[in-house]
Amino acid sequence: MARRVVNSMLDQDHFTRWMKMEVVSLNPGSCEIKMKVRKEMLNGFSIAHGSITYALADSALAFASNGRGYKCVSIDTQISHLYPCKESDVIVAVAKEVNRSKSLGHYEVQIENQDKRLVAHFKGTVYIKNELWFPNE
Repeated sequence: MARRVVNSMLDQDHFTRWMKMEVVSLNPGSCEIKMKVRKEMLNGFSIAHGSITYALADSALAFASNGRGYKCVSIDTQISHLYPCKESDVIVAVAKEVNRSKSLGHYEVQIENQDKRLVAHFKGTVYIKNELWFPNE
């Protein structure tokens, strides 16, 4: 189910595809995605703009939370940038479900670089809609 939901999401998710994010692993409530930091993602300090790690974490959150088959949207997110990312770094985001009720889900996302260095920590809360991805099944 999780793979099917994420494939359906990616069909319409032009931003994630433009960022060249790749789903590494996927289960209901968890997701691992990765991407390479490109030159056009750098800020004036020649490090990745903060929105790059945020976007990666946000996509991991979306895929992890929607993977159970119900449509979810983020309602609160927070990121801490811990270590700079440079051009050609490969960053990996791992989203894990911390708690899920009928209407809310809480997730943590760790982002590491290719050296397993923690570069950012992200927390997100999603609202779980009473709407299935595939209602006719």
